[in-house]
Amino acid sequence: MAYVITSACRDEKAAECVEVCPVDCIHEGEDMYYIDPDVCIDCGACESVCPVQAIFYEEELPEEEKIYLEKARKFFSGD
Repeated sequence: MAYVITSACRDEKAAECVEVCPVDCIHEGEDMYYIDPDVCIDCGACESVCPVQAIFYEEELPEEEKIYLEKARKFFSGD
């Protein structure tokens, strides 16, 4: 499991999450940040500092935001 950055981050890109991540698993995309699900250690540091509440634990993702987990996987696989 991992944390996932969702639609609230689009075009916001506040970056507090990047600064607190202890394993550097958050990377900047063209219009938002993404969490690498293979590197994330589920610490939750990013979720607590996000000013727009864009970060959710994978198991708690709202149904309409689940596409962002797949977007993150594609971002890191290069597809």
